[in-house]
Amino acid sequence: MPTGPRRGRARIAFSDSAAKQLDAITSEAELHALDRALVVISVDPEAGELLPGDSTGPRLRSYTDDVERVRLVYWVTALQTVVVVAFIEV
Repeated sequence: MPTGPRRGRARIAFSDSAAKQLDAITSEAELHALDRALVVISVDPEAGELLPGDSTGPRLRSYTDDVERVRLVYWVTALQTVVVVAFIEV
């Protein structure tokens, strides 16, 4: 039996612009690629690199999956919810 607190996956939420991008996807291959990248950041929200910026707003991160050719731009809330701002195929 585990002795410490168990950490699960982070919750994923989409901004309005990311939701519009998601609605526009029609290819199963693109959905699979996006799903793979979302799983990575849900397991490890710090997987992406921190983008330059100031401390007045949320710190944006960028995660690129070179195998599936997907890039996610997101930020992580204090409660470990990952908010996807946009995803862009590279």
